[in-house]
Amino acid sequence: MNNPLCVSSAPRHIAVWVPSVLVPDSMGESGMLAKRVINEDSLVARRRRLRDIIRNNSLLKDKEYLLSSGASSEYYFDMKMTTQDPEGASLVGDVLLDYVLQFDCQYLGGLATGAISPMALVCAKSWDMGRPIPGFFVRDERKTHGTQKLIDGFIEPGASVIIVDDVTTEGKSAMKAVRAVQELGCKVVRVVSLVDRQAGAKESFEREGLVFESIFTTDDFR
Repeated sequence: MNNPLCVSSAPRHIAVWVPSVLVPDSMGESGMLAKRVINEDSLVARRRRLRDIIRNNSLLKDKEYLLSSGASSEYYFDMKMTTQDPEGASLVGDVLLDYVLQFDCQYLGGLATGAISPMALVCAKSWDMGRPIPGFFVRDERKTHGTQKLIDGFIEPGASVIIVDDVTTEGKSAMKAVRAVQELGCKVVRVVSLVDRQAGAKESFEREGLVFESIFTTDDFR
């Protein structure tokens, strides 16, 4: 029986933003070509480095784990150990921001607590890039004090949003966030996860007419 999480070197094509100062624009056409090549190399390196950090910091295989879905597993992704690691946090922000900027998205968020770190990292990186994307998070239950909000942060009725999660199994947590923003009349442009365990999330969202994608899957750690 194959180990479900052996290391994979299979390439994936996720781009992240790299400052153009790497090669001055004054270098002309040849300089622009060099800049593109340098950027591509850097993007691949960043993504591979993020995968290594997830493997080293977040992938646990020392016992049987109970997942939020109720299923048990021989491995577990503790993504807080990546999103709260200084280097990992920076890379997560880069990779997710590049993904988000492909779409017409006004807000980014998801269910607490898995979505909070990725959302905040993208918000910070988007400001640095000059294309600010405000964020929000959906509570598991509405607050019983203060503002009594179910959704905290920035969101407007009818807006285009991307739902994010740090790891998905069946996608139930992200689906709660989807339902909450849909009640505001928002359009869910995409649902994206840092790591998908490939246990039914994609199919669950497809049944709802939603597009689900992930930066990594368990195949990236085989």
